[in-house]
Amino acid sequence: MTDPLDAWRRLAGTCVLLDGFHALKHAVRFGAEVPVAVTADRRAALALADELAPDVRGTLDALLTEVPHETYASLVPRPHPTAVAALAVRPSRQASLRALTDAARRAPVVVLDQPRNLGNAGAVIRLAAGFGVAGVVTTGTLDPWHPTVVRGGAGLHFATAVERLTVDELPCGPLFALDPEGEDIRGLKLPDDAVLAFGSERSGLSAELRARAGHLVALPMRPQVSSYNLATSVAMTLYHWSATGGAVPS
Repeated sequence: MTDPLDAWRRLAGTCVLLDGFHALKHAVRFGAEVPVAVTADRRAALALADELAPDVRGTLDALLTEVPHETYASLVPRPHPTAVAALAVRPSRQASLRALTDAARRAPVVVLDQPRNLGNAGAVIRLAAGFGVAGVVTTGTLDPWHPTVVRGGAGLHFATAVERLTVDELPCGPLFALDPEGEDIRGLKLPDDAVLAFGSERSGLSAELRARAGHLVALPMRPQVSSYNLATSVAMTLYHWSATGGAVPS
């Protein structure tokens, strides 16, 4: 039998860190390959599975190896309250691109144009998974698979396609870019194959993406309020899409 700590040390540089019970639960639920998982309290972790994720309880029972708390804490940059951590194999770029460019796509792609905040990016991926979108794309330097983004996404990177692309590489589909000067979103029906672009928290849309956009769209906002949080803007837009006919998978 392979020593889980030896496996961890061997795989840590190439795999995705799943930080906490909920990240592991979601990754397993959506088909991630998880070669190693550890916990400082196996009984407590399985009790959480009994309560919150009975559908994957058997899988977690087989995966989790108990280690001393000091050992667990040495494997992660910031110990999680659930004292659970795992490593998962990142989906191939080819598989993600196939999902993003599928000609029969029935849900939007969310584009974060040069985002800066890792936590916001994770929150957006969590939202996107909840609404069943086709994927989340980032442009610029932020790595959407950074451990802090994965932590913010609660492991739901494995429930949707997540990639970093250039503006020229964006998936096909009508491009709707969120901008304060755009048309009020309440008068629009967003098509299921839309590409929905959101500018960075600080500077908004890049000139390159704005030039590509076929539609500028604005969220309702009280005068003299500067902006919404990025994840809030995505949530409002995806809710509008779903409320006007976009289907959230059951």
